[in-house]
Amino acid sequence: MPRGDSTSKVSRWDGHGREHVVRMRRTGVLRTIGCDTCGWTRNARFLPWLKAEEHLTAAHQATVDPARTRHPSR
Repeated sequence: MPRGDSTSKVSRWDGHGREHVVRMRRTGVLRTIGCDTCGWTRNARFLPWLKAEEHLTAAHQATVDPARTRHPSR
């Protein structure tokens, strides 16, 4: 049974409030990750989201997860 393509992304903010995104594309068993900010790409056989997070931290100092950021009520 053929598998379709799928994509997902990991996004983080840096200390200046800029968003950095690494997109993950899966075609069959091949997973490719690429950074929208700097153009970095890599094949990732295992744990592509972990490699994406590592790149965002090392290359862009982007560590703030927008999905986990909550604004306190006033």
